[in-house]
Formats: sequence, C-alpha cells, structure tokens
Amino acid sequence: MTNDQDVSRMTAPNWTQSGAAPKTDAPRWTRSSPVDQFLGGSPAAVFMKLLFVSLIVGALMMWLGLRPADLVTGLMRLADRIWALGFDAVREVGDYIVAGAMVVVPVWLILRLLNLRQMAK
Repeated sequence: MTNDQDVSRMTAPNWTQSGAAPKTDAPRWTRSSPVDQFLGGSPAAVFMKLLFVSLIVGALMMWLGLRPADLVTGLMRLADRIWALGFDAVREVGDYIVAGAMVVVPVWLILRLLNLRQMAK
C-alpha cells in the first residue's frame, strides 16, 4: 500500500463496505421550487421586499425632485449626444493619443537609453 492510499483511506470514509452513509443530526437541504430559486425566496416575500424598497427609493427621488419621466428623457438625450458624436469622438481620442505620444515616447526612449548606459558601467 502506498502513502497516497493511506491518506485517501484516512480522509474519505468507505461507505460501500457498511452499505450506508453515517447518520447525522444536520438538517436536510430542502429543495425549493425553481420560481423560489430564481426570485431568491417566496414570491410573496420578494414582492413585499420590493414594495418596501420601491417606496423608500421613490420617496427619496420625489424629495430630490427627480421624476421617472425626467430620468427617461435624460437617458434618451445622453444616447442622442453619444450618437451625434459618432466618429468625431474617435478622432478626438486619436488626436489625444498622438499628442501624448509625441511627449511620452521620446522621454521613455531617452530614459531607456540612459538606463542601458548605466547598466553597461
């Protein structure tokens, strides 16, 4: 018998010899319905939680003067602005990259050359 077999016998009980798994006092896991699993609880409990949180968030939004229609309108305006930018935004980002590279790449190259010269000494 090898050492690996000794370890496996010590860590894993051999239930096939006795014919049954050992009895435990731990509660059995009860399987809930797929709806309960999807919702994270019973539908009534989840509905009550969502109702309460919606009430709190809605009251806070009304207190801040935020209306649902205003939020939808704002999101639509944002999407329109992004669409209007189109490829002009890509061109601007490219200009920023080129401008930055005109400074960063030469400085990096000089530092690398100085580092090589110091390593040669």
